[in-house]
Amino acid sequence: MARRTQGTSAGLDRERIAAAAVALVDRDGLERFGVRRLAEELGVDPMSIYHHIKGKAALLDAISEAVLAEVAPATHDASHGWQEIARRTAHAYRETAYRHPQVFPLLATRAQTSPVALAALERLVTAMREAGLPDQVVADAPMTLFGFLNGYLMAVLNGGSGGGGAMPAIDATTYPTMAALAPLQAGFGSVEEFDRILGTVLGGILDRARAAGGGHDVRSV
Repeated sequence: MARRTQGTSAGLDRERIAAAAVALVDRDGLERFGVRRLAEELGVDPMSIYHHIKGKAALLDAISEAVLAEVAPATHDASHGWQEIARRTAHAYRETAYRHPQVFPLLATRAQTSPVALAALERLVTAMREAGLPDQVVADAPMTLFGFLNGYLMAVLNGGSGGGGAMPAIDATTYPTMAALAPLQAGFGSVEEFDRILGTVLGGILDRARAAGGGHDVRSV
């Protein structure tokens, strides 16, 4: 593709650059991603990209924001209670991770402070406060939820499981309890396993809220 000149004459904007960057990472991975390769993909001079996005770190943030925008619709209905918002957000996040496994490490390892990320969290924590959960529990909830999501999804994606995979066999002589529990751990990476563990995480948040709430009315919804 022939290169075009620098600046706005190339017809670029932040959204077009971010979309092309996501497609490039999806195809070739983060290890091969760079501004020069992206410029070649767009047919522009690298300085044209810097005119809109100031540096590679900002470009990685733009990639994250573009992918997180796919999660945002799951949080938009404020009529749902906090657990339903959390579940919808978590499942949309999982689906996005499977669509963009090469991009997902950016979501898991970089601070997500874009407007789209903060707006989704704002809807969740607002619903939690409206349900009467104590502020400290609400403040801890995003880290609790996304700590689980990022760790779980990184493990599944690194293991190459699209859902329903098997865990390695365990020596029953050396680890009898783990071997006995192994049938209950079938379906590694499946939506059923994901939803079950997510329920444990959300139940833990609710139990902590009730323990810390004293005489306050703490609702599960």
